[in-house]
Amino acid sequence: MIKLNWILKKFEALTPYELYDIMWLRNEVFVVEQNCVYQDADYKDLKGWHYMGVNEEGKLMAYVRLLPPGVSYEEPSIGRVLTNPAARGTGVGRVLMQQAIEQCKALFGDVPIKIGAQYYLQQFYSSLGFVQTSAIYLEDDIEHIEMIRNIEN
Repeated sequence: MIKLNWILKKFEALTPYELYDIMWLRNEVFVVEQNCVYQDADYKDLKGWHYMGVNEEGKLMAYVRLLPPGVSYEEPSIGRVLTNPAARGTGVGRVLMQQAIEQCKALFGDVPIKIGAQYYLQQFYSSLGFVQTSAIYLEDDIEHIEMIRNIEN
């Protein structure tokens, strides 16, 4: 497992360099790697918390956006989940999600958490206590499902 420094910040507390790193990595993964042209900057970033895993050299290796209830869904949500390609296969993604769940609880209370997950990751999210709550739908030509993690999970 690679050693990361974990940082949680509201949008307005992000430095320009942190914001640039976040947007660069999100574009690298969601636009370039997944060959999906879409508008990543959706104004929800302004209302959210940004959880970053940074390595000893200061490089962003893992990231997730935590949104309060009423922004994407009625429930708080976790989204824009990604790991730097250089960190894949190290277990960082699981650690990121486990910590994101704990951060959501600390920020928003012990309430259900909702995600819009890429369908191919259903088993991964299920292993973290999320349950599928919708049929498969296309979002930017990628199969997605909605999932909820209830309080007792």
